[in-house]
Amino acid sequence: MSIVEVSNLTKTYGPLKAVDNFSFTANKGEILALVGPDGAGKTSTFRATCGLIKYDSGEIKIAGYDVSRDFEKVKPLLGYMPQAFSLYPDLSVKENLYFYAGLFGLSRQQFNEKEKLLYEFSGLGPFHNRRAGALSGGMKQKLALSCALVHDPEVFILDEPTTGVDPLSRLQFWDILKNLKARGSAIVISTPYMDEVALSNRAMFIYKGSKLVEGTPDELVQKFVGKVYRADIDPTSERMEQLNKIREIASRRFGSSVYIYTPANRPIENYYDNLRQIGIKPNVISPVQPELEDIFIQFMGKFEKWDMRLKSTT
Repeated sequence: MSIVEVSNLTKTYGPLKAVDNFSFTANKGEILALVGPDGAGKTSTFRATCGLIKYDSGEIKIAGYDVSRDFEKVKPLLGYMPQAFSLYPDLSVKENLYFYAGLFGLSRQQFNEKEKLLYEFSGLGPFHNRRAGALSGGMKQKLALSCALVHDPEVFILDEPTTGVDPLSRLQFWDILKNLKARGSAIVISTPYMDEVALSNRAMFIYKGSKLVEGTPDELVQKFVGKVYRADIDPTSERMEQLNKIREIASRRFGSSVYIYTPANRPIENYYDNLRQIGIKPNVISPVQPELEDIFIQFMGKFEKWDMRLKSTT
């Protein structure tokens, strides 16, 4: 059963519609990832879900309670971690935790018991006297999550918590999330990292405040239309421009190489003559499986020109 239910949410800022009739649910014991570019409506959705901003229309329920009418009942159930570091930099790790414990009515004894568990959970014990402002990026995020955990919420709303954090700290952070999921927590997280999306139970791609597609990571990859090839060539601006002039294909930079996309019924061999004319030999091209980033870009309409060609050739 869903513990988070957001139905037909709409939020505008003047003429800008940040969230447009957006709906989602989240269950206990699962991680739901929201993926979208800046301005897609993720933060507004999270703030509305946590009762931090008013919304124009729709309904938000946490554990059956309406956020707009029963927020005092919802508040103990929620743990929210905003995108920007929002703790007190001049307070120590312990002082920040104690402050947040006080906000949720924990007694001194309850805090002392919880503090030990949080240090074990986050690995912050050796740094309990260090000022929050002097922590590394990864430790700041662990502290922010610990503050959100201090009152044992059932639902966690995390807005790009690992952005700018080093790869090792990201892995450690996700280990914590996996433990929370195993304990039965519902976790709704936004992330720009596709390797993190792959760790979620379900994911949603959103754009301009609307849902594009949702499913498990495996289900999303299966929705890709077309074929993908990797060309081990230098992705110069000139080369990319030449590639995108070839009818029926699209391309994008992928690290130090290039991904080439063709319609599902058009093998790469059909384009060998065109590719040779711009200096790309067949022996540097190999087929690859589509990844989450490929389906994300396709659904965002980055390849609108290619999608139109697909419709005319399939």
